[in-house]
Amino acid sequence: MKLFDKSVAATIAAKLLEIQAIRLQPEKPFTWASGWKSPIYCDNRLSLSYPAVRSLIKDNLVKAIQENFSGVEAIAGVATAGIPQGALLADALGLPFVYVRSKPKGHGMENMIEGKVTPGQKVVVVEDLVSTGGSSLKAAKDLLNAGFEVMGMVAIFTYGFDVAVENFKEAGIELICLSDYSAMLPQALANDYIDDETLASLVEWRRDPSTWGK
Repeated sequence: MKLFDKSVAATIAAKLLEIQAIRLQPEKPFTWASGWKSPIYCDNRLSLSYPAVRSLIKDNLVKAIQENFSGVEAIAGVATAGIPQGALLADALGLPFVYVRSKPKGHGMENMIEGKVTPGQKVVVVEDLVSTGGSSLKAAKDLLNAGFEVMGMVAIFTYGFDVAVENFKEAGIELICLSDYSAMLPQALANDYIDDETLASLVEWRRDPSTWGK
């Protein structure tokens, strides 16, 4: 797991905060499906409604793919938020696009992967957000099972959890992210979204999200 470019990471984080795709509220934490209390909520789908931010993300994901995954033959989006980002990338790169469902379609062909499946095709997976990496790596496994050669994955933002680093390492999947939690915190402080006391709480959450707020 690595950042594409540190200066890009700062810029992307600042823009996500500006459009409220990233929201910080440690005084009224969000509850994740896992039960964790979280001071942050990240919804990168909001970037699609802001053409300048959308283009900034698309252009840098294109560069990340070109510089790290030479020879890519197709783009795969992870349902649901990775679908529009992946389609934008595939169009910019002039490549075929498929997307991976979280579970097989319940009727018709009952597809897990939508689009033309070409065994042996070199594919890069697109995610909007990586937390633990579970759903992202499941999508990569589904592509592998369908016969694709998974070159790696790109994402807009990651929390940078140690468990995610280990999960991607164990799976042998390279992950390139445009921005992450560590790059976001200085931007939030510099632009007065948080103060020093809030920053300390946010840093503590990153150290141990499972017990924070309890």
